[in-house]
Amino acid sequence: MNTLIIISVLPIVILYLGLYKVKSALLPVTIVGLLAAMGCAIAEWTTATYAKPIYSGMMLFDHFSIVFSVITIASTILILLLSKDYFERISDHVAEYYAVILFSLAGIIVMLSYHNLVMLFIGIEIMSVSLYILAGIKKKDFASNEAALKYFLMGAFSTGFLLFGITLVYGATGSFNLSVIRDWSIEHSRPIDPLFFSGILLMIVGLCFKVGAAPFHFWTPDVYDGSPTLITAFMSTVVKSAGFAAFLRLFATCFNPVSDLWIPTLLVITVITLFIGNITALYQQSFKRMLAFSSISHAGYMLFAVVALGDGSARAVFVYATAYSIASIAAFAVLILVQQQSGNDNFDSFNGLAKKNPFLALVLTIAMLSLAGIPLTAGFIGKFYMFSSALSQFQIGLSIVAVINAIISIYYYFRVIVAMYFYSSERNELAVPPYFKFVLGFSALVTIVIGVYPYWISSLI
Repeated sequence: MNTLIIISVLPIVILYLGLYKVKSALLPVTIVGLLAAMGCAIAEWTTATYAKPIYSGMMLFDHFSIVFSVITIASTILILLLSKDYFERISDHVAEYYAVILFSLAGIIVMLSYHNLVMLFIGIEIMSVSLYILAGIKKKDFASNEAALKYFLMGAFSTGFLLFGITLVYGATGSFNLSVIRDWSIEHSRPIDPLFFSGILLMIVGLCFKVGAAPFHFWTPDVYDGSPTLITAFMSTVVKSAGFAAFLRLFATCFNPVSDLWIPTLLVITVITLFIGNITALYQQSFKRMLAFSSISHAGYMLFAVVALGDGSARAVFVYATAYSIASIAAFAVLILVQQQSGNDNFDSFNGLAKKNPFLALVLTIAMLSLAGIPLTAGFIGKFYMFSSALSQFQIGLSIVAVINAIISIYYYFRVIVAMYFYSSERNELAVPPYFKFVLGFSALVTIVIGVYPYWISSLI
């Protein structure tokens, strides 16, 4: 667990650098520390084959934890590369922002590696409290303050459901340990204990709040819209990937023996999430708000892996989360540059971008095609794995609903492409900093490579 130790110590180092006014070292030290943490995770790959729970059965750092830790750390590095001079425009105390992001990432690593429901709760709370702060870091911005307040209130509300569900599961099984809960559910699958079943349903509600699945999504559009764009990118990618990894680990390990009882509930939530996310995104005039509603629809697609639990569920979530994260980071990177020039995030702000900045237009086009699931992109491969997992469990109706929603999503993703290439506008050429060029180029390249050669990533898990 060297990865968790490094990420826990790194924010303290960053705070000391901020205390001694070494601003120029903040970003390089953060990136180097995260690379070291990612290297430690990769180094444990060989031993993870025979991984056993550690810390008295509280944590389990297996292949599942490693691959999701690597993708969340890599996504965080890409997002932080976009932060060059970004936080300086908000406040003079830049070290605090890097530190809070890293504390949130430490909670995420705990979420990915838990083997005890107590650690799941601790990981979610470390992540959530940090995000409440990050959503409101623009202290003089009313929208940012509103986002932080809404996120805090809804987050506390959902935590109550989750904690009550954990309590009921403990009351039925007598343990927080995932292995013990799994064994208990196998022995007592029929007749089902009402206490145990109620606990599962409450945990579904709590976790659906965290990942932004409908009808527990009400906080998502306003929080994503009001938060600083860089923080929105972090919440939309790293946090969502971690949330689904934690969701899948819990249900695949503990509740699979009684899946026929809770799958109908989750199936309804999945269908509602797909339709609400996609249909509402059609009517948005703000690109950032459109991405917020599209993230809800992508939550619906990732729920496929939980609804259709099987041997390929972990692989499906990993590939989809990777594809979605890379494409979203590229989209938010372009949005940050456009916002700096135009001051808003309407679709009209992208008019004529292809003529002045063909590189930005090309990368954003690749990102939109990937999010829409067009072939030869990573997004298509992600949807292919999700649909395959659903069809393998004979969820034909759900697959048809998903295809319909995928067709709907093409409209609003192509709106920005049409604006860039077919609408004209008087605009100046955008200056693209070197860090942005690297992140955009890397994201576009990875999106295409995964779309053409998916095996190299799907074989990891």
